[in-house]
Amino acid sequence: MACTAVMIPGWLQGCARAICTQAASWRSPPSAVRHLTLSSMMKSRRKTDHLERTADVVRREVVSAAKVCDTADESPSVKRLRLLVADKGFSFKAGQWVDFFIPGVSVVGGFSICSSPRLLEQDRMIDLAVKYTNHPPALWVHNQCALGSEVAVRVGGEFFFDPQPADASRNLVLIAGGVGINPLLSILRHSADLHRERADKGSGYEMGTVTLFYSAKNTSELLFKKNILDLVNEFPEKMACSLHVTKQTAQISAELKPYITEGRITEKELSDHISKETLFYICGPPPMTDFFSKELEDRHVPPEHICFEKWW
Repeated sequence: MACTAVMIPGWLQGCARAICTQAASWRSPPSAVRHLTLSSMMKSRRKTDHLERTADVVRREVVSAAKVCDTADESPSVKRLRLLVADKGFSFKAGQWVDFFIPGVSVVGGFSICSSPRLLEQDRMIDLAVKYTNHPPALWVHNQCALGSEVAVRVGGEFFFDPQPADASRNLVLIAGGVGINPLLSILRHSADLHRERADKGSGYEMGTVTLFYSAKNTSELLFKKNILDLVNEFPEKMACSLHVTKQTAQISAELKPYITEGRITEKELSDHISKETLFYICGPPPMTDFFSKELEDRHVPPEHICFEKWW
């Protein structure tokens, strides 16, 4: 089988043949899919290996070297990495993920990008937030990753928001569970950048409203809450959030309290936002994703207006 050329960092050269073979099996039709059909999205494959699970998902063929330039603990179980990706050929759309290659680790990780495309355009950096698990790539991030660590990344995914300037204005409803906030935060940040561009230049894509529903076990596991509230306060007429906690035991801080609801996200909350101009993006545990996708379908939301990503 012929193989399209793949850019591979030096330390990955020994794996070139294997990666090349895999890339050939991953090719998809050239036109990127903006919205998944509900029938294809509802197919649930409970495979733990990222490459197997996403084997038929559109991904780029360029593997780009990256270097860890910052780390931070976003919660007791989640670490954020900031990667410098010098390769000018590397780009992504808000909501996409990366195949994450680590020297000496045979398993390839799959992590959603939580920063906006603008950060990459301006500073050649992307952010990932990785939850602690026993999966080798996640273990490496939490136990071995250090400033200056070299890795490699390749962009993939059909779950994204990438409107063009002439596209019709849309409202967004983002529904996140746990670490599923990552791709939705990228979309939220991208929406804020589009608002700023429109305000500064008087041109570009005209965003509608963006509403985030985000559920976690407790407030310490609500990732990026300060960033989220900063955006809501910057665009009070355009952005809103409803933060849900399902197993909160500690007292909720005063600055968070106005935004917090104890209990899960409800169908009623979502139904208040259904309109023909609204797109729904869902990322969380599979049961949550399946439930809200089916609920929206039952409420006659067009399948092309329901997009979701599943992570196991």
